Amino acid sequence: MPIVTTSDQTELYVKDWGAGQPVVLIHGWPLNADSWETQALGLAEAGYRVVSYDRRGFGRSGQPYTGYDYDTLSDDLAAVIDGLGLKDAAIAGFSMGGGEVSRYMSRHDGRGVVKAMLISSIAPFMAKADDNPDGVPDDVFSDMKAGLREDRAGFLSGFFKGFYGRRTKGGGVSDPVLDWTWNMAMMASPKATLDCVDAFGKTDLRGDMDAFRVPTLVVHGTADQTVPIDTSGRQAAKMIKDAEFKEYSGAPHGLTATHADRLTQDMLAFLKR
Repeated sequence: MPIVTTSDQTELYVKDWGAGQPVVLIHGWPLNADSWETQALGLAEAGYRVVSYDRRGFGRSGQPYTGYDYDTLSDDLAAVIDGLGLKDAAIAGFSMGGGEVSRYMSRHDGRGVVKAMLISSIAPFMAKADDNPDGVPDDVFSDMKAGLREDRAGFLSGFFKGFYGRRTKGGGVSDPVLDWTWNMAMMASPKATLDCVDAFGKTDLRGDMDAFRVPTLVVHGTADQTVPIDTSGRQAAKMIKDAEFKEYSGAPHGLTATHADRLTQDMLAFLKR
């Protein structure tokens, strides 16, 4: 698999599957590109060139001490797109990855991108504020960071049960999927894992929404307890001109696994339009 080197010499591990129109998949926190397994295979088999990469600090990519802010992370996305010479690409961000998509559209003017997808995305703004009353209170993010510092392995084991909506009507995955997800998360740098809580939790991306000037698909579960739909998916769909919005009734956050086939088919249908 290719390695793309960023402007600060961080090496990003990249998977490059298939041929055809490029589709770039940006994973969520605190996972890596493997979390797109079903969608990556389905898109490649349908005739797309699927590029998925491990965010800096996660998976098999380099683990620098700094650079876990959306300006730098969107520059990393630009390095992947430019490094592989991708043109007329679609970009899809899951969860935290929606921040890279959003900041890339504004900071890099959506260069080389003809379609965008936000899946269970944190955009446009997660944090509770006077002008964002449906947002997540600051102590939620503080408690997450405290849990990570005290027992990262134990905290993440519990976190993923809610991530996938275990024991809810519209959620749940097998124990092996939970183990697989935990293994991905434990490959990450603890510094990156901590810093990215601030990135996805506190970065205000509302000003980036006007930069979406391409067809955009927004998908979010109505029972998402990790990234609540009211402050994220529903707001993004309102703020992005002519966005196509799909709500998955009763679905939790981890749609790439809990609703893997449905999500793949919705992505394919959007790409073919």
